[in-house]
Amino acid sequence: MAEVQTTIHTPIKQPVEQASSPWRDAWNILRKNKLAMVGLGIILFFVVVAVFAPQIAPYKFDEGELVMKNKAPSAEHWFGTDYNGRDVFSRVVYGARISLWVGTSSVLGSIVAGTFFGLLAGYYGRWVDSVISRVFDVMLAFPSILLAIAIVAILGPSLQNALLAIAIINIPTFGRLVRSRVLTLKEEEFVMAARAIGMKDSRILIKHILPNSLAPIIVSGTLGIATAIIEAAALGFLGLGAQPPEPEWGKMLADSKQYIQKAPWTVIYPGLCIMLTVLGFNLIGDGLRDALDPRMKN
Repeated sequence: MAEVQTTIHTPIKQPVEQASSPWRDAWNILRKNKLAMVGLGIILFFVVVAVFAPQIAPYKFDEGELVMKNKAPSAEHWFGTDYNGRDVFSRVVYGARISLWVGTSSVLGSIVAGTFFGLLAGYYGRWVDSVISRVFDVMLAFPSILLAIAIVAILGPSLQNALLAIAIINIPTFGRLVRSRVLTLKEEEFVMAARAIGMKDSRILIKHILPNSLAPIIVSGTLGIATAIIEAAALGFLGLGAQPPEPEWGKMLADSKQYIQKAPWTVIYPGLCIMLTVLGFNLIGDGLRDALDPRMKN
């Protein structure tokens, strides 16, 4: 009898592709955006400077010698000295801590409060929406910097009060953004299905509506940090923000404006840091907008 030969075919293992997700897709789009990567690099640079300020700064930011008053940049003082003989480079380095802290903290506070009120207004509507929306309208009727000045004038000039004022004036921006998003999402089928099975409103807001509202919040928050840094610098320039000897960039500009012709380096370097930081957040914010917008993915 002829032997019957059987052949066993070993299945070829196919490479397992990495699971895709909206956030991973957004990152892949973002990292291809050269300008966004430049912005991310600028932000990371200033974050590193702020974190390691004591190791980077060669001098203490609040100590100086009057005999070294308004000295030009040199090997000893890279950015020169100010009107009190303090090292400008050291003050600029420590100033990164204050500006980034004020910008991020105030915007985070605005996002939390604005998201809370926006969820309530958009989801419940009726008188809740009317009351919250009218409050937002009144706040938006005032120029933001004037409203911030009024709040700090009432509370008293200090860095903490300036941070609180910046957070308050930006609440309507995030609140209206979230409200408009909720008005759209609450009519979607998955939200209506959640209601049909008896899910509580709080659970619907947290589990379904809020996660689908994160993309515009992140984009607006990133751009809002740049605005908050400018507003903090403006309040500092007016003497309503950080108080001496705190090395806040806006306050450094205000203290040195009368020496702009005699010692321009005391104004150039803090102003340049403000410009670069704001530019970095604007670039990464634009990149996030393009990456998180489904209409831009094609």
